[in-house]
Amino acid sequence: MSSSAAVTAVRGPLVWFRDDPFLHDRDESFVHIEDGLLICADGRITAAGPYSALRERLPAGTVPVHYPDQVIVPGFVDTHVHYVQTGIIAAFGSQLIDWLNHYTFVEEQRFSDAGYARRIASGFCDELLRNGTTTALTFCAVYPQSVDALFEEASRRNMRIAAGKVLMDRNAPDALLDTAETGYADSKALIARWHGTGRNLYAITPRFAPTSTPAQLEAAGALRREHPGVLTQTHVSENTGEISWVRSLFPERRGYLDVYDHYGLLGPRTVLAHGVHLTGRERDRCAETGTAVSHCPTSNLFLGSGLFHLHDAKDPRRPMLVGLGTDIGAGTSFSLLATMNEAYKVAELGNYPLDAVKSFYLATLGGAQAMGIADRVGSLEPGHEADFVVLDPRATPLLAERASRVGDIEELLFVLAVMGDDRTVRATYVAGALAHDRDAAPVPRGGAPDGSG
Repeated sequence: MSSSAAVTAVRGPLVWFRDDPFLHDRDESFVHIEDGLLICADGRITAAGPYSALRERLPAGTVPVHYPDQVIVPGFVDTHVHYVQTGIIAAFGSQLIDWLNHYTFVEEQRFSDAGYARRIASGFCDELLRNGTTTALTFCAVYPQSVDALFEEASRRNMRIAAGKVLMDRNAPDALLDTAETGYADSKALIARWHGTGRNLYAITPRFAPTSTPAQLEAAGALRREHPGVLTQTHVSENTGEISWVRSLFPERRGYLDVYDHYGLLGPRTVLAHGVHLTGRERDRCAETGTAVSHCPTSNLFLGSGLFHLHDAKDPRRPMLVGLGTDIGAGTSFSLLATMNEAYKVAELGNYPLDAVKSFYLATLGGAQAMGIADRVGSLEPGHEADFVVLDPRATPLLAERASRVGDIEELLFVLAVMGDDRTVRATYVAGALAHDRDAAPVPRGGAPDGSG
């Protein structure tokens, strides 16, 4: 699939965001056009607005694909997911560390086999598109071939994927360990090979502080300084036992976040997964440095890690950048609609009702801002890459019945966020080309998508 010069267009209800609705007036941040038109060329959106105002701009012979009873939104942005854990989703586990030892570390050793990595990477990319996710920030395994496999599959589909080789030189099975020196060298070679190639982005990826020595974290910081355009991703304050472990390993640091701060790993384009137990001072530091957090509610609930306090993160006095993450495989669904559902429940338990406008923002523009790529994805504004999703409020009989009773677009979005899943994704477009069609004949797993399904 490629972003050809041919013009493509879709017509239907449009929804997107111009700013953060947690911080700005709803009318300023939220865009809804009841009968809209998107015109796309060369993989980008060239026009977005009312059909009546834009139809004269359609080139001769261009007939929009019409989705009159559906909702067209920016492609979803998953700010934290492990493609190498696809095979262990729904693995019964206890707390985080036990789950890592019993399932994750065992599965990730299989990615030393390049053929296995390619097979899982292919299925992973297909699942993303089937769920309306067009951009993802992804952990690979320690093996460079696991990174190559994912970028190769993402490139075949023309997706915008950010990913990196896990850096891990202690506190894991020997077969999964690198060293500070080899991790640096492998990452540097992968950055040269993949970052900025097509739509690929590289992310420096220390797994988390307990599995990296100070020397390796120093090397990760050096990579960040040497390659200022790349992203950085790791985990922070997911579990109280993990926080105690970090304190014992880095007694000289003020806390978990300070470990990353000390080694120069905070700042724009850094996304920290979870952040459930960040302190007020640590949230202040994230906001001050422009460091983002990925809220992963299905994973946090599955492992009993705790409840992320979104209202604290979006405190207008020092707001943090926040996106949503599925965190497959501790997370329980590839669907960011299902993730919105769980985020709403977590917020309710914190006495902070999370409405659908804010939820959809987190899954689109909010995620793009967290990754530092909001100039490219997460919006339907002209000039952005033409990644978008068509949602079907009639995907199931119950959803259709409930949707028939809504009074406005915000209520409809809430219904989609609570009841939606992969079945709700009618179509996914990547760089202006149809990448997934729910109603088309299925493509065999591992087959080459060609824009027809």
